[in-house]
Amino acid sequence: MELKRVSYKHKNNKILYYLVNYIRQFIPSTFYQKKLAQKIHSKQQLRGILKRVAYYNKLSNTITLKNPVLLSEIKTVPGSKVYFFDLYQYSRYFNQKLKGLFLFGDITEVPKQPTFVKSRPIGDNNANSVLLKWNKLRHFMFIKKEQKTYPEKKNMLVSRGKVHKTQAHRIKFIEKYFANPMCNIGRVNTNDLNPLWKVPRLSIDQQLDYKFILCLEGNDVASNLKWVMSSQSIAVMPKPKYETWFMEGLLVADVHYIIIKDDYSDLEQRLNYYINNQDKALQIIENANAYVQQFRNQENETLISLLTLKKYFEKTNQTCD
Repeated sequence: MELKRVSYKHKNNKILYYLVNYIRQFIPSTFYQKKLAQKIHSKQQLRGILKRVAYYNKLSNTITLKNPVLLSEIKTVPGSKVYFFDLYQYSRYFNQKLKGLFLFGDITEVPKQPTFVKSRPIGDNNANSVLLKWNKLRHFMFIKKEQKTYPEKKNMLVSRGKVHKTQAHRIKFIEKYFANPMCNIGRVNTNDLNPLWKVPRLSIDQQLDYKFILCLEGNDVASNLKWVMSSQSIAVMPKPKYETWFMEGLLVADVHYIIIKDDYSDLEQRLNYYINNQDKALQIIENANAYVQQFRNQENETLISLLTLKKYFEKTNQTCD
């Protein structure tokens, strides 16, 4: 195993995550259900709480679900264990006879019925996709401490990640900029694509040596966007097409990240602009860091999750009491 792969400084603790979640399975859900009312009503009117609930759960009309699943029937299956754990962390506060529809994994289409998902297309017609904070072990990592400030970093763009043969947009970027002197990019997985593109992994700390970090969407969202926006580097990407609990659809171009065209043709021009205008780059970093702060308050994250679930059950003709 490459040493860089075992650098967990900024990553979530997997052992602790699994330990806590397995322990939760041994505590009867009725114990938590008694605490639901107190948790929901204690600080429900905090600024921004209800606004975020409305964003995640856009259901307005009441509807009866077809063939829903009981909460008590949802179990861990191969490939979805973290999704089950992330759901159960909050669903345990509700009567386990309540029902819903659930799609685990990278979801890029809007379901025909109101369904809980991790990701959805950005737009006005995605109300049936109700977002929950799923797969947070991988996606919700934030930088704890950095060694360098923005001015001390390299005037280059860095990227490390998997590039699959099905991801034409990622292939296009690496074809266009792999040999560019302003870029240190490459893929880390093994496949039949150009072998020259296979490069050594870089730890998060090593990537933070660069002023600019590429955040290209993969199967759905760019998984590195959260930690990049919590750092003293800047995310560079086209306008996002998908969103998760991070509310990527609310991010503003050149306010929270540096936007580039979908064909990537203006990359060098955009990087040079911010290299030559450091004050504007620093403002983006400040804005991005401020945006991330709302996800660091675990008490609020719990409250928003519970209210999102409660609204779903109410809008699907179910009583939470």
